[in-house]
Amino acid sequence: MAASTPISAVKQDKVQEMHVYEMNERDRGSPAVLRLSQKPVNSLGDLVPFSNKIYAGDLEKRIGITAGICILIENKPEMKGDRYEAIFSFYFGDYGHIAVQGPYVTYEDTFLAITGGSGIFEGVSGQVKLRQIVFPFKLFYTFYLKGIGELPAELVCKPVEPSPAVEPTPASKACEPHATIANFTA
Repeated sequence: MAASTPISAVKQDKVQEMHVYEMNERDRGSPAVLRLSQKPVNSLGDLVPFSNKIYAGDLEKRIGITAGICILIENKPEMKGDRYEAIFSFYFGDYGHIAVQGPYVTYEDTFLAITGGSGIFEGVSGQVKLRQIVFPFKLFYTFYLKGIGELPAELVCKPVEPSPAVEPTPASKACEPHATIANFTA
């Protein structure tokens, strides 16, 4: 790095990966399906607010929650799924949050834009890959983060390979102190 290169320019160029599992453990009343279309099948305009638990990619730590809303854009019976426009956030306790927006397709991987953040994620940009594992109970995200400082070690880990059988460790599921981040968002 040249002595005249501003540090902010170095941060902007570096892409950091972070892996997160979202788990719907059926204890948060999520998702709620609001059928605004008044039709018996999923239809344009139906709303799905949600909030689920998130775990580090190695499933060793509970790191917070997701919270947001999906707007149904298209039901695809031939694909046995739906296409939504999603607007939601990942809350990481004392570390802050990351906001995302974009397509959530239940039958294939999609990429959402990272639209902002707070705390250590202030000024973040990039994208996140959403991989549906078991609809709507298990999702795997790979964040490609730009514009921020080095991520804390406890948020960066080698992820467990996504599969329908993945589960958080008993300690992280029980929120034992060594298996959570500081003031994780419950």
